[in-house]
Amino acid sequence: MMPNRGPLRAGEKVQFTDRKGKRITDQLIVGGTTQTEHGLIVHDQVIGASEGTVVTTVRAKRESQVNQEHPERDSGKPWKSVRAIGGWQYAVMRPRLADYVLSMPRGAQIMYPKDIAQVIQLGDIRRGMRVLESGAGSGAMSLNLLDAVGPDGALTTIEMRPEFAKVAVGNATVYFGEQPAWWDMRVGDFDTVAATLPEHSYDRIMLDMLDPWNRLEQAHRVITPGGVLVAYITTTTQMSRMVEALRESGMWTEPDIQETLERSWKAQGLAVRPDHQMIGHTGFLVVSRAMADGYEALRKRDRATKDTTTDIDDLSVSQRAEQLEDLELRDISDRKLRKVLRDLDTQVANLPHTDDADNTGTTDAAGNSREV
Repeated sequence: MMPNRGPLRAGEKVQFTDRKGKRITDQLIVGGTTQTEHGLIVHDQVIGASEGTVVTTVRAKRESQVNQEHPERDSGKPWKSVRAIGGWQYAVMRPRLADYVLSMPRGAQIMYPKDIAQVIQLGDIRRGMRVLESGAGSGAMSLNLLDAVGPDGALTTIEMRPEFAKVAVGNATVYFGEQPAWWDMRVGDFDTVAATLPEHSYDRIMLDMLDPWNRLEQAHRVITPGGVLVAYITTTTQMSRMVEALRESGMWTEPDIQETLERSWKAQGLAVRPDHQMIGHTGFLVVSRAMADGYEALRKRDRATKDTTTDIDDLSVSQRAEQLEDLELRDISDRKLRKVLRDLDTQVANLPHTDDADNTGTTDAAGNSREV
């Protein structure tokens, strides 16, 4: 797998970026064009050029900009078919992998680059490794795993839906120029396919599915001792179930839970500020490592006074009363309570009062009656 260098070639994906930062990603085709809001980009003017060059859209009538499916929607806009457009400049670059992932055809929702980067880093996925992935989707994660392990490594992907597997393979083929030889795409459910794989044959496992907690037994069978498991989960309830399943199995180390938020900034002269919009929650990453066969993971002991598992609705009336009594004992000391009440009395006394207030009296923070 060689990096793309040199002149731009037909069949490659390129990215056109105008002065406003708007990006268009398209595949170069001999005799082809890319339609923009400001005219057409002629591919023959781009093929053979170098990255970093600037191309100008050709001037043309706006007839091509009229809505072809519903022309009546533009009937009140006669200028669309008569005013000439063109002369708009675009810088030409090969897209980064992150750009390609965000622009590629997809059926399923893709993982964002911010989460993919964390999977590669926290999962310690490097060149030459053997990685097992479950849930290809449109291939966003697969592309990055293939790039990370390289031809010296191997990626096995298990995808339940044949149509999604086809989309993922297509996107990878376009990106790499051919279907990567170090990629084994298998269609089926995880447990069935994983049962056919050799024991302890994978260094890393990446799970992107609805119920990863149900796949831990087979995952532990095929991963090497010390191997890293990364699960991408979108909701808090899924995250909680996954974490508890990892602990209960005893086969995995104490899980780490990560969430990444992304915010971009604007910087122009003295106007330096964050963007008004940001990429907030997209998912959680749960990371754990496999214990060797016959050894159980070490766990931190819970404090006896800290109960994090009992649901108060499952307690009897007497048990609930005892728990509330314990909470009251731990709540606040009498000395501290008296100090809090004195401070509140002082703050209440310092409040401004109207001149026409009557002298009917009020109460202090401790509930004692006093005159104003």
